[in-house]
Amino acid sequence: MAKPLTDGERRKQISVRGLAGLGDVAEVRKSFNRHLHFTLVKDRNVATRRDYYLALAHTVRDHLVGRWIRTQQRYYERDPKRVYYLSLEFYMGRTLHNTMVNLGLRSACDEAMYQLGLDLEELEEIEEDAGLGNGGLGRLAACFLDSMATLGLAAYGYGIRYEFGIFNQKVVNGWQVEEADDWLRYGNPWEKARPEYTLPVHFYGRVEHGSEGVRWLDTQVVLAMPYDTPVPGYKSDTVNTMRLWSAKAPNDFKLHDFNVGGYIEAVLDRNLAENISRVLYPNDNFFEGKELRLKQEYFAVAATLQDIVRRFKSSKFGCRDPVRTCFDTFPDKVAIQLNDTHPALAIPELMRILVDVERVDWDKAWEVTRKTCAYTNHTVLPEALERWPVPMFEKLLPRHLEIIYALNQQHLDRVAALFPGDVDRLRRMSVIEEGDCKRINMAHLCVIGSHAVNGVARIHSEIVKQSVFKDFYELEPEKFQNKTNGITPRRWLLLCNPGLADTIVERIGEGFLTDLSQLRKLLPLAGDEALIRDVAQVKQENKAKFAAFLEQEYKVKVSPSSMFDVHVKRIHEYKRQLLNCLHVVTLYNRIKKDPAQAVVPRTVMIGGKAAPGYHMAKMIIKLVTSIGDVVNQDPVVGDRLKVVFLENYRVSLAEKVIPAADLSQQISTAGTEASGTGNMKFMLNGALTIGTMDGANVEMAEEAGAENLFIFGLRVEDVEALDRKGYNAREYYDRLPELRQAVDQISSGFFSPREPDCFKDVVNMLLNHDRFKVFADYEAYVACQARVDRLYRNPREWTEKVIRNIACAGKFSSDRTITEYARDIWGVEPSALQTPPPSLSRD
Repeated sequence: MAKPLTDGERRKQISVRGLAGLGDVAEVRKSFNRHLHFTLVKDRNVATRRDYYLALAHTVRDHLVGRWIRTQQRYYERDPKRVYYLSLEFYMGRTLHNTMVNLGLRSACDEAMYQLGLDLEELEEIEEDAGLGNGGLGRLAACFLDSMATLGLAAYGYGIRYEFGIFNQKVVNGWQVEEADDWLRYGNPWEKARPEYTLPVHFYGRVEHGSEGVRWLDTQVVLAMPYDTPVPGYKSDTVNTMRLWSAKAPNDFKLHDFNVGGYIEAVLDRNLAENISRVLYPNDNFFEGKELRLKQEYFAVAATLQDIVRRFKSSKFGCRDPVRTCFDTFPDKVAIQLNDTHPALAIPELMRILVDVERVDWDKAWEVTRKTCAYTNHTVLPEALERWPVPMFEKLLPRHLEIIYALNQQHLDRVAALFPGDVDRLRRMSVIEEGDCKRINMAHLCVIGSHAVNGVARIHSEIVKQSVFKDFYELEPEKFQNKTNGITPRRWLLLCNPGLADTIVERIGEGFLTDLSQLRKLLPLAGDEALIRDVAQVKQENKAKFAAFLEQEYKVKVSPSSMFDVHVKRIHEYKRQLLNCLHVVTLYNRIKKDPAQAVVPRTVMIGGKAAPGYHMAKMIIKLVTSIGDVVNQDPVVGDRLKVVFLENYRVSLAEKVIPAADLSQQISTAGTEASGTGNMKFMLNGALTIGTMDGANVEMAEEAGAENLFIFGLRVEDVEALDRKGYNAREYYDRLPELRQAVDQISSGFFSPREPDCFKDVVNMLLNHDRFKVFADYEAYVACQARVDRLYRNPREWTEKVIRNIACAGKFSSDRTITEYARDIWGVEPSALQTPPPSLSRD
């Protein structure tokens, strides 16, 4: 069994992260000591591990600042078209390691820390994840920022600086318990507050129509204070900005209307305004129509659009005098990408600014708005679509409701002219849904207010055109596009799996890190014995390292020689963690039935957070832990099967588990997962995929060849046919003895002897109202898993398939995705132009 490399052994390996130049090492040491000295002078004499981390973070940050300022200077001087990526979530994870990698500083820092008697990996572990996202959508935004900077685009990420990010998950007696994520407790060395750019955001009030135009009066004001975080490109001098807004009460908040003695209450009530940026809503693929969430959405959009307009008006660096007053050229200078419908209010807000504030003619304003905005759809699940109640919306944003009504009327007039008498089509296509409670369909608002609408994988974009927005596609087919998601190979290969990155560099050079399609050069080497040996060895080392981590952090012992079967993502019925559970129980029953049989040892790892209000998702976690309790303690099973629930799955844990995985589970019901990006991370890191023909799995199979993945189960057409016929779970339950046995054990309390009825709800759902057809795919899934076992018994053949997968993962770089957005939607060209380093003159 391969042992994890020691720090000294790692140091001896020549690494793709670059050999540390002596000058760099000396400079890092000097800067580190200076920062440490000033930290300690202020407070105390003895340094803590956190002091060391902060000194290193500030040392690395110093290397960024000159390039950051110079990049922004260049944008002001050259005035390129700017891209604004609006997202309510940016799931960034940790910053230190990524910044060192992108600046080419990791080896110098590693060596400098070693000389000072410190361990760099230990220091990296001190940093809190910036968990300002729920899952795929927020992590995609983070990958996109990395790619936009690497490609030299003049791009900005805009969102909210949540004081509390996605909750920390504890598992207590098998149940998920949420803890607040106080990620700013020790400060954040990567952000810079910019109070001088604080902006007002208005809520409530009333609208007055007069000869002077429209005025929105008697509003409540909340201030938006920006915090900027640098986003460095990989080995490029571009450093872009992520600007996140924090809510602050104005100093006169509620003070003008206080009674005698009301002063204290008025000051305390400042919290009400500042609650807007307090906490991230922890729902993934689910709409919760709370007023605070609507406030967050408008807060982000209103502050951002003021900033965009200010920047458009003043193009020269450092100049705040308006130089542009005509908005005809706005779409030539500004591209706004809406990451799902959460920032949809950008559309009516831009209209309000243009019409009410800048006095642009309505039709011209609408033309400018549509040419500027583009919308990415991320889900087809009906429960995820944002539909705001009109009464709530009218109270909070009265002027925006008027604008939406007017835009909708204009839109419906056009539809009625093209399809006379088709009343049902008008109802289906309206932005306003009639009913007991009128609602605003934000997806429809996004489609009519954007010049481009895209899905995030080919199959998803087809579903968007054929079902979700079918009527809109018939009206404007040219508007609809596909942009298959991607991941940044910097974080998801070079940073998290340096051993594999080095192995690849030895064969094909390091060009693949900025052009992932170069991985194809590995295809002719797929059968090469030396490469097969090296790739297998890296995987073994990663597994040994992760096993040691599990033992240290979770007190769980697993065998690195077993197959690491990994299923990590948000817990949701459509992602079908329950299908995985049924397979585990089936494997368990087979071992119990014939303990003498030879089986491929497996460690099944399932991880992910459940939304706090999602009862079924929480029951799924309890079921996984309960099955684990029984399986892991059964002496008959021994080391042949282990079930581990990975607590508090997050970006920094993904960086550890993904490089160690043998099997990647991507088993959503066909037609439900828009794309998935975890699937791509596993493929790039040398795991084989077991999956349905859903999301980007379809394109992964196309790139690598379906024979190099384990594809099973219903296709989208089969799911639709089954829906027409009527899905009957009992049919499968009655026909398949192993399925029946597993379900009966779960139902009877075999896995919950102290609470025999614990999983009655789960079994009732599976048998009577399972929208995601778990039983329909059970037989094919179990048979497919048997194929996995057979291949795993032949390590050489397994590793050859692994290499073929890695070689074909090039399409799934976010650099490719962003290049397509830039050319097809934003009308900008990626630039290879580099800013001179801060030490050189700019002439």
